[in-house]
Amino acid sequence: MEYEDFINAVATRAKVPTDQAATLSQATLETLADRISAGQAENLAYQLPGGLDDCLRNPLPRSAEHATSFGLDEFVRRVADRPAVDRSLAAAGVGAVLTTLREAVSRDQFEDAMAQLPKEFQQVIEPVGAGGGQRRG
Repeated sequence: MEYEDFINAVATRAKVPTDQAATLSQATLETLADRISAGQAENLAYQLPGGLDDCLRNPLPRSAEHATSFGLDEFVRRVADRPAVDRSLAAAGVGAVLTTLREAVSRDQFEDAMAQLPKEFQQVIEPVGAGGGQRRG
């Protein structure tokens, strides 16, 4: 998936302009990098286009390979607290970005990342529809 395709998909899902979709995408991926292991973040980054991959490769400093544990509400709050994010759009943005991420990376990599998150994250990801979410692994 190309950068523009990713951002356009997020914009459509979150019902925001593409500039806000780009900001939401970066904030969500950066927060995801804080929440999952560094190795898993790197695996996802490897499959994302330039402009998004570094969001997963440059998480906040943390010790070793271990992720910081927090749930969906805290995840959305952390996205909303990032610079230039419209707080009222953070929740919709998180769902839109995670759904688009599922389409942009291999199924196995997405499932491995989701396995590191609480089940409540599944609530914000759109169900797999015709033509989406089943990219080759």
